[in-house]
Amino acid sequence: MSDQALILIVEDEPKIAQIMRDYLQQSGYATHWIDNGDNVDEWVQRRDPDLVLLDLMLPGKDGLTICRELRAHSEIPIIMVTARVDEIDRLLGLELGADDYICKPFSPREVVARVKATLRRVDMMRADPASTYPGLSIDQDTFCASIGENELDLTAVEFRLLALLASQPGRVYSRDQLMDNIYVDGRIVSDRTVDSHVKNLRQKIQTAIGSGDMIRSIYGVGYKLD
Repeated sequence: MSDQALILIVEDEPKIAQIMRDYLQQSGYATHWIDNGDNVDEWVQRRDPDLVLLDLMLPGKDGLTICRELRAHSEIPIIMVTARVDEIDRLLGLELGADDYICKPFSPREVVARVKATLRRVDMMRADPASTYPGLSIDQDTFCASIGENELDLTAVEFRLLALLASQPGRVYSRDQLMDNIYVDGRIVSDRTVDSHVKNLRQKIQTAIGSGDMIRSIYGVGYKLD
């Protein structure tokens, strides 16, 4: 069996689909192309790809409908491809559950970069923090986190930050690595922004458990969960 990640491209424009296939294959991924929305859900259930690049406007079922169908039975990473900027909030909302989006027109290199970042983030998030960090519970479906009986009131970014650190306790993550994995829209932020999120997360943990500092700063490098 191949170790290549399988990327499903759902796109009705042959030229665009071929460009994405070429660049992804050059980067070491296996690809499959579907040009009609009616065929996606059945194919995903049969083949279980590693990620779906899903165009919003398609013949047959549209991208929003397909995203809902996939989320009913699968946590497969979904990157939406859209020219409709007004839909972005819905695409990334908890109701639909897309993991990221790409706006048309786009650079093929951006597509490859987003695929790599999403797969890396998902791999990190899929580790079970409860099994590696005693007392910590993280529910990816509901965005809820708790320590013992104490539920943490976290923002989406704080939740992703904690989940990432908890996926490998003791591992030091640089600020760049944290930025790559906690911002699903690929925005560029400063080191101080990351530091601010860490500070807020620490305060909420402190409030919940009363004492102790789970998140340790490594001077000149980044942060880790002790």
